[in-house]
Amino acid sequence: MRAICLDQNGIQYHPDHQSPVPLCAEVVVDVIAAGICETDLQLAKGYMGFSGILGHEFVGIATSGPLAGARVVGEINCNCRKCPRCLSGLGNHCVDRTVVGIHRHDGAFADQVAIPQTSLHIVPDSISDDQAVLIEPLAAALQIQQQIELSSVQNAIMLGDGRLANLCTQAISQKVKNIKVVGKHELKLARFRKLGIETIHLNDLICEKDFDLVVDCTGSVTGLPLALQLVQPRGTIVMKTTVAADHEVSLAPVVIDEISVVGSRCGPFGLAIELLQADRFDLSGLVTHRFALEEAEKAFQMAVDPSAFKVVFDVMSTTAN
Repeated sequence: MRAICLDQNGIQYHPDHQSPVPLCAEVVVDVIAAGICETDLQLAKGYMGFSGILGHEFVGIATSGPLAGARVVGEINCNCRKCPRCLSGLGNHCVDRTVVGIHRHDGAFADQVAIPQTSLHIVPDSISDDQAVLIEPLAAALQIQQQIELSSVQNAIMLGDGRLANLCTQAISQKVKNIKVVGKHELKLARFRKLGIETIHLNDLICEKDFDLVVDCTGSVTGLPLALQLVQPRGTIVMKTTVAADHEVSLAPVVIDEISVVGSRCGPFGLAIELLQADRFDLSGLVTHRFALEEAEKAFQMAVDPSAFKVVFDVMSTTAN
């Protein structure tokens, strides 16, 4: 099969990679489409020391099991379902877990990917392939409301204007009226304004501690220091950023201002699918560029281009735009 792999030589396209051999309780999924996210870009820089097939945001067709023939998306954490963490509802933090396309588990930038049956979710007909590719990051965005009582938030600010920032902003704005977005790309900021969200260019930002919730979706080590300049005493910073580089920041303000710092990762797929069906999120136009697997180098170059928003591999298509 075709696959895009990461190894010591960087990102490589392989036209003849070995097809996945499913483990017990795994299902082989024929990939329809898969999206490049910031984590993929950070993995390419050495984050997590991953080696293997990249890609964890995907939609495909299950080839076996009770969902055979159905269009599906898959959660990325593959857990044992037996350990104390799994049994207490913390399966995403299973000590023995693998993570699709991120940690000890090949991903979906390929013709096929093996996913545990229990991790698969059927995609309703009302949800398009472009929307389905975004279910994983949308679920991650919805995780914030699982961790924080948003109804008590008066003023929120989103740091970052990219893909995850867009989804997180849409998720938060359904419960928080006062939310602003800080970014440095005018084309991307314009997308937020179309949603009725107030935006601030980074160069025009006045750093005052006015916000009881700050969300870091910058994908940069600069996010946390900036968040500490904006969060009010006893406010909350939600960290969505994972980077290959080391953070160098004084944590004294966390103590002095009694700040809560919340790490936020994967979220509820079922809720994401339910809200997409109910048209609670606007994902129109978020996919801006499409490539074939053979165009891996071009795709990853475009993924960091400010003019791009979401770059997707059209795996089942013979041509790409």
